[in-house]
Amino acid sequence: MYTDEDKGLIPIAQSVGIELLPPRKKITIMLMGNHSAGKSSFVNWYVEEHIQRTGVAIETQGFTIVTSGKKRESLLGNATFHLFSHLKPLQELEGVPDYLTTEISTSKQKKFGLVMFVDTPGLVDGDMAYPFDVNQSIEYLGSLCDLIFVFFDPIGQALCKRTLNIVENLNNIASDRIKFYLSKADTAGTESDRQRVLMQITQELCKRPGLNKCGFDMPTIFVPSLIDRPARCENQIESVCKEIDKTINQTIQNTLNKFEQDCDVVNIQIEKVLTEDRSQGYANFKATLVGWFLFTLATCLGFLLSASFVSLKFLMSIKEIEPFMVSLEAFWKDLPEKYEFQTRVTLGVCIAVLVIASKLFFRKKETLSRKVRRLLQEKKEYVETSIRTQKVKLYKEYLQQSVCDGDL
Repeated sequence: MYTDEDKGLIPIAQSVGIELLPPRKKITIMLMGNHSAGKSSFVNWYVEEHIQRTGVAIETQGFTIVTSGKKRESLLGNATFHLFSHLKPLQELEGVPDYLTTEISTSKQKKFGLVMFVDTPGLVDGDMAYPFDVNQSIEYLGSLCDLIFVFFDPIGQALCKRTLNIVENLNNIASDRIKFYLSKADTAGTESDRQRVLMQITQELCKRPGLNKCGFDMPTIFVPSLIDRPARCENQIESVCKEIDKTINQTIQNTLNKFEQDCDVVNIQIEKVLTEDRSQGYANFKATLVGWFLFTLATCLGFLLSASFVSLKFLMSIKEIEPFMVSLEAFWKDLPEKYEFQTRVTLGVCIAVLVIASKLFFRKKETLSRKVRRLLQEKKEYVETSIRTQKVKLYKEYLQQSVCDGDL
């Protein structure tokens, strides 16, 4: 039997040459927008801890990953790449490793334990020089994230061209994951001022060929703790939390469905390996038969050639082969003398060819041992009877959180 370390689906998959991605325990949310759009303030509000620096200046000049952990800690670029191996391609972009950090928080607020935020640099137009290719970096991170929150600031550069260019490119690969928000909505003035800002942003987005949708859902949000006066507009920041919760639930369902698909992939691969091994074993058996046939034929021709040099009458005493020996002796006796040399050379070449051919056929391709075949069969049965049934249990536990027990 195989050890407990081999009983997980991923080790079993690796044993048959399949690389499965481990299930993600958190969803990834990237926040992007122009500088001072409120991205860092939103992260601090959600986590309920002052993790990110905020202010009017361009505080976030690099990428900051905010995630939950056992203790408060800050990690630099190399440690971040070690922790999140799927981000390693960013190492190839000059300057990014020096401007990538991870902030680990112990906060248990909301559903932070299931969320990983990626706070991106504030975007500006003009001569602002970034120490790395900010467009390429954000677009790559966006391709990895489950959600992309785009914050538009009604006071600052809400129509920043760099922001719109990146959003248009991201829309080509992740249109269903992009969510737009009018942040700091309480600073937009009156309701008519706010509607005018929303109209301007919508018009600019619709001008882009890749963003000309029928309409945009752009909730107005602001961080409640940052205002010291009655709000002048509806705060829809809770809709952001609902969007996060919805994505978490969808990710759980997708993970459970992927779990079953991975079981199918592993079982198919195991069966494929066993089938190929059986086919190879049959091919080896046929090759062995052909090899023995060629070797036997070479042996017979060897006797025929030997009879031309020495007398094989001592074999006449063996009754079983006496007719064969009489035929050999008659063959050389009746063969004209002028053809003897050519016949011997021809027989010698044929014998050499047959011996070489028989050796080639005797070379068997490697097959699995009985022990390995038995282990593979056991792994297949284990995946089917033990691992696959875990999906039913996990789905039941997940559904128990939202439906009545009688419905299960």
